[in-house]
Amino acid sequence: MARALVLVMDSFGIGSADDAERYGDAGADTLGHIAAACAAGRAGENEHRTGPLRLPVLTSLGLGAAAQAATGTLPPGLEGGVAEGLWGYAAETSKGKDTPSGHWEIAGYPVPFDWGYFPKEVPCFPPKLITAIVKEAGLAGVLGQRHASGTEIIAELGAESIETGKPIFYTSTDSVLQIAAHEEAFGLERLLSLCEIARRHVDHLNIGRVIARPFVGDAASGFTRTANRRDYAVPPPADTLLDVAERAGRGIITIGKIGDIFAHRGTGEVVKGPSNDALIDRTLEAMGRLPDGGLLFANYVDFDTLYGHRRDIPGYAGALEQFDMRLPQILSRLAEDDLLIITADHGCDPSWTGTDHTREFVPVLARLGKRTGPIGRRDSFADMAASVAEHLRLDWQGAGKSFL
Repeated sequence: MARALVLVMDSFGIGSADDAERYGDAGADTLGHIAAACAAGRAGENEHRTGPLRLPVLTSLGLGAAAQAATGTLPPGLEGGVAEGLWGYAAETSKGKDTPSGHWEIAGYPVPFDWGYFPKEVPCFPPKLITAIVKEAGLAGVLGQRHASGTEIIAELGAESIETGKPIFYTSTDSVLQIAAHEEAFGLERLLSLCEIARRHVDHLNIGRVIARPFVGDAASGFTRTANRRDYAVPPPADTLLDVAERAGRGIITIGKIGDIFAHRGTGEVVKGPSNDALIDRTLEAMGRLPDGGLLFANYVDFDTLYGHRRDIPGYAGALEQFDMRLPQILSRLAEDDLLIITADHGCDPSWTGTDHTREFVPVLARLGKRTGPIGRRDSFADMAASVAEHLRLDWQGAGKSFL
């Protein structure tokens, strides 16, 4: 029986969506702006890479063609015909540009409601919320309480957090409460327990995620976030592809933060890793034990957290090229009747203002035997769920239209 793999390149948008202006993102183009900067020598040179953007494997799967279809412009460096695969692009119908909305829609549940958000004020969190969390967790207080870049606020307040024992609370334009604390001085398990408490207290505000952001280091040497991040998300309000596959008794392996995004519902064997490279290693290992009829769902987060949010164009370009170099290992392990989909959940244009996600189209690159050609514009990410369900012969009653 056939298998299916869905690989999410976190934040890899390919051009501003039709409704991008509503989100302040008209003109954003993660891939296009990275490629243009590299071609023009404006991306700089660092340990990650140098010169024009080179993505030969993704290009052969249709990335350049998909980007050109989405924006009308072929990104420099992605010239060349589509040698293999089905290619197109998809628009998000969910009402956000956040991680849960994008992933839920890929899995067949477009988010029809508005998430709760914290205002761009200082403090940004309701006093009653902080008071309740502080009391239940037995804290001396909290630091931050504003919209901020995670790395910047930890650099600013990390030493004070260690000295006072107060964790750092911050948010972004996403529906999220992030809590950072020193993994040793505050304690990792204590931080995770604090996030579980906070999760309960933000439920009535319809906040999508509470994220634990442990860090290590000191003021002299600097602070570094660790790989022990944990997301506490609300579960999808309706069935997703994962639920349907689980009820059908299919083998499910989820890689990276997929388990957290779906509140560990229907996520089967959950495998994590500290980096894109490590997660690709785990993907290759998982392919060896994914049974017939099974589903593998992976997220590669470095594009977003290390480069998109930090507005690091050379770093993002280098991560794309490293991913491209490793793709042949995945492709070589596919059986003839396996379906592979490579996509993204939103954009995070490193040339854009601010540090937040950008509302963009995403690529839909599929490999299924020797089939090749355009699948056009998909009006919902959910078309990927419908396609996987058809391929795996699952009884799918959710959103989306199959492109197979």
